[in-house]
Amino acid sequence: MTQNIVIIGSVALGSKAACRLKRLEPKSYVTLIDRDKFISYGGCGIPFYVSGDVSELKALQETSFHMLRDEEFFKKVKGVDEVLTETEAIKIDRDKKEVVIQKKDGTKENLPYDKLVIATGSTPNRLNIDGKDLKGIYTASNLNDADNIRKEIAQGGIEKAVVIGAGFIGLEMAEALSDMWGIEVTIVEFCDQIMPGFVSKTLAQMGKEHLNEKDVKVCLSEAVQKFEGENGKVTKVITNKQEIETDLVIMAVGITPATKIAKDAGLEVGPNGALIVNENMQTSDANIFAGGDCVLLNNFITGKKSFAPLGSLANRQGRVIGSNLAGRDDKFKGVAGSFVVRIFDNSLCGAGLTITNALKEGFDAVSVQMCQLDRAHFFPEKDLMFLELVVEKGTKRVLGIQGFGTKGDATVGRINAIAGILPYKPTLADISNFEFAYSPPFSSAMDVINALANTAENVLDGLLENIDQDSFYNEWQKRENSNVLFLDCRAFQDAKTLSEKYPKQWISLPQDELRDRIEEVPKDKDIIILICNTGVRSFEALLTLKEFGYKNAKSVEGGMAYTKKLGFEL
Repeated sequence: MTQNIVIIGSVALGSKAACRLKRLEPKSYVTLIDRDKFISYGGCGIPFYVSGDVSELKALQETSFHMLRDEEFFKKVKGVDEVLTETEAIKIDRDKKEVVIQKKDGTKENLPYDKLVIATGSTPNRLNIDGKDLKGIYTASNLNDADNIRKEIAQGGIEKAVVIGAGFIGLEMAEALSDMWGIEVTIVEFCDQIMPGFVSKTLAQMGKEHLNEKDVKVCLSEAVQKFEGENGKVTKVITNKQEIETDLVIMAVGITPATKIAKDAGLEVGPNGALIVNENMQTSDANIFAGGDCVLLNNFITGKKSFAPLGSLANRQGRVIGSNLAGRDDKFKGVAGSFVVRIFDNSLCGAGLTITNALKEGFDAVSVQMCQLDRAHFFPEKDLMFLELVVEKGTKRVLGIQGFGTKGDATVGRINAIAGILPYKPTLADISNFEFAYSPPFSSAMDVINALANTAENVLDGLLENIDQDSFYNEWQKRENSNVLFLDCRAFQDAKTLSEKYPKQWISLPQDELRDRIEEVPKDKDIIILICNTGVRSFEALLTLKEFGYKNAKSVEGGMAYTKKLGFEL
């Protein structure tokens, strides 16, 4: 079958769809349109180009075998018939099945189509405040921005920078500016945590503490009100709490689906303006497909439509669209919402719902936090991994998982494993018995994910009564005026400092000695808070206390490892 296919947008999805179609149906005439001069590039690599991890801008536009994905590449290598860069699609006439385009020189042309693909992506949000048009304010949303930012820094004179927004781009750009260039970076975030909506406050606090360790200042619950400058260039960021001197501003305050041309054509959109598509990636017009940052997708956990603007998803959707343009019936069934962001030496990652989002969606859910070594405890190279599992109480269905750990593959690999099965509504029993490849340099015989599921099951079955880190720290701060005992289950040498400094509130009683020394545990306390390094020994101690009739004991989630990672000072 020979068709005339027009594709609007050529960054990720559009170029992928074009290439897939030409493989299956080489005689169809395919036209790629993009308003930028750069096409088919890895936008998620922009912070790493700014940082210097990626040495050349063209590397973001090259194939794995170093061919530049430009107009000639798509024509000569991929067989795409026409590639129009710096050309904007300004109107879709669905009755005539035509797209009106405007070229760089201002001339207009009508392109007929049998099938149309909308891959217009998204546009970065910009704060509509005084000073927004000053020089030195960037969004880091395309290769032009990336090139300009790096050139300005390389020229010298950039000593201070403000990043507005603590989401993916904001955190990665903060690291890029601080780590490579030694710039004094301040992050300003409107919400009360970094990565709002993606991780719990506990894991977010860990990320914030690590940023502080790397001399990146993080200002939460703070709103930027205006910019000030001299000689047309930004010099100061004014918030509702302070004035911050700066030489550069990165605005990373979210994105908006770029769907005006689609909405003007009468295509159905969701509440946020993104296009509604079916599993075949067809819009409300069966002859028009869409995908990437401009569409809503099915969420496997909630069953509702969700916005998931990720380049990895766009590429996969592009293949589905390309196949369906050729007459196949491929489907993109939905997303689990997996993500990962690097924060200097660590990674913050997850999939599915956070506890906050699960409760908002109406699930009767609970979250369980724990930490464990990422490989066998006796292997020399090991590190702690901090995980949180979100579970529906009655069904024990796993709704989400988030983690914080070293930037290697260990943490994100565990998250990816669970992300892959979330579409199938796994329960704790599935995760508890999940099979992992085992060898001491890579994992434990009982993997950390298995242990996490077991911990969650113990909580839901009433065997483990936890106290979260915030509540533990609050109890500690008011210890002088409360009837609370902190029982340290670690070895004496680990507990010695606190037990000697606070003998009335903090006692050392190693877990392996508890049964023989049970008479040393007073029974007149309102609550006994058990703590060890990770929560394993305090759980065992909790069971022992229950056996001896103590009903007022709780184990601290994640133990002292969590406490230290959160920056809590005892």
